[in-house]
Amino acid sequence: MADSMEKVGFVGVGRMGANMARRLKDVGCRVTAVSDVDRERASELAQELKAECASTPARVAELATVVFTVVTDDAAMRKLFTPDNVGSLLAQAKGRLFVNCATVSPAVHVEVEALVEQQGGHSLEACMASSIPQAREGTLYLMCGGMPKSFERAKPILDMLSAKLRYIGQAGEAAKVKALVNMVMNINTAGLAEGLGLGEALGLDLTMLQEVFSQTGAASRVLVTDGTDMQNRDHECYFSVAHAAKDSGIACAMAESVGLSLPLAKATWEQYQRLVETGKGELDKSAIAELTFKSRQT
Repeated sequence: MADSMEKVGFVGVGRMGANMARRLKDVGCRVTAVSDVDRERASELAQELKAECASTPARVAELATVVFTVVTDDAAMRKLFTPDNVGSLLAQAKGRLFVNCATVSPAVHVEVEALVEQQGGHSLEACMASSIPQAREGTLYLMCGGMPKSFERAKPILDMLSAKLRYIGQAGEAAKVKALVNMVMNINTAGLAEGLGLGEALGLDLTMLQEVFSQTGAASRVLVTDGTDMQNRDHECYFSVAHAAKDSGIACAMAESVGLSLPLAKATWEQYQRLVETGKGELDKSAIAELTFKSRQT
């Protein structure tokens, strides 16, 4: 059970944020407030956790000493830390630690740290390389970036959320690593979808094909998590198409910034963008198979 004196709040309680909050409550942390752009979702979780459904992010920081942010993208992060906005987290930053778990551009983490430090607070990026079950069970793989003092303060709480905790370096560095993790994962997902799609078109048994893949150089973590879902067209969301598109886009922008051409990453990004454009953004990333199975083309 937890013995930390910190009071914890959450801004962003979608699939990941809500289950992280539940995990911390289960192990004895004082989860005092939650907030989300979806007010109904935040209200339901607040009732479950016996916490306050805060009207603004600033109110979460008023009631908590450590605030986790789990939001969608760069724009959402910047909105949370907008100067001169009484509802933003900066309004109550003094003495607070903000643990930012979203996959956003490295530069945004650097900006946020500077803004928070100016107001007497601290921030840490804690990038997650796991999914919903791991968030609920406290077995996340977390990559952290920021000042060492921020990491040391957050560590007792992060230990309750993770099976593996790694400090990468200064602000922005963990976000770079996370972008590369997701870039490679997305490429692997697209490659598996093409392999299974071609297998189907050739009349091969896909269950057999997956078993062969698992024993050869075609094996991957994605084969375990997504192969059967691709075969069965089961795209219940654990990591969305929209997030895959966003994260591959971050990686491609990083590559462009250093003058590298990454054709596989770019092609994968384009595939996921196609899915978003056709209204499939909220399906699981395994839905990329819908673009590669000949029998599913309309």
